Amino acid sequence: MRHNKKFNHLGRTSSHRKALLSNQAVSLIMHKRINTTLAKAKELRMFVEPVITLAKNDTTHNRRMAFSSLKNKYAVSELFRVVAPKIADRPGGYTRILKTGFRQGDAAETCFIELVDFNETYVKETKAADKPKTRRAGRKKAAAPASAPAAEAAPAAEVAPAAETPVAEAAEEKAAE
Repeated sequence: MRHNKKFNHLGRTSSHRKALLSNQAVSLIMHKRINTTLAKAKELRMFVEPVITLAKNDTTHNRRMAFSSLKNKYAVSELFRVVAPKIADRPGGYTRILKTGFRQGDAAETCFIELVDFNETYVKETKAADKPKTRRAGRKKAAAPASAPAAEAAPAAEVAPAAETPVAEAAEEKAAE
C-alpha cells in the first residue's frame, strides 16, 4: 500500500532521484522542451515549477536557492535572464505535458514536457484568442428621418475618379513615354 506517499519514487534511491530531477530540470530550462516518460514528466513538473517561481524575484537569495536545486550555474543564469521575463505575469502552471504515445521497447508512455511561454504555436493562438472582438451586437438605434440618410449619402458618392489615384497616374506617365 502507498499510504502517505506523496510522490513517485521512480524506482530509484533518494540521491539518484534528486540527481535525475535536477538534470532533467536543467535540460528543460536550457532547451525549453524535452522528451521523457510520463511518470518522470509529472515528477519533473513538481520539481521545476517552484524553482521557476523563484526566478520571478531576482535576488541573490533566490539565485542561490535555484542553484541548490539545479546545480548548474548556466541553467540558473538562463532561468533568471531568459525564462523569468516571459513568465513574470503568469501565476503558475509554467510547464505543459503533451503525450506522444508509447515507447517501442518497454511500452512506457512517453511525452514532451515544455515551458508554456516558449512554444510559438500555442502562444500565437492564445494571443489571437485574447483579442477583443471588433464587432459587437447591440440594440439598434432609433430610425432617423427619411431625408437624413439621403443627405449623408450624397457626399460619400463624390469619390475621386480612379484616374486621379497615384498608381493610375504613374501608369499613364509610363504609357505616355
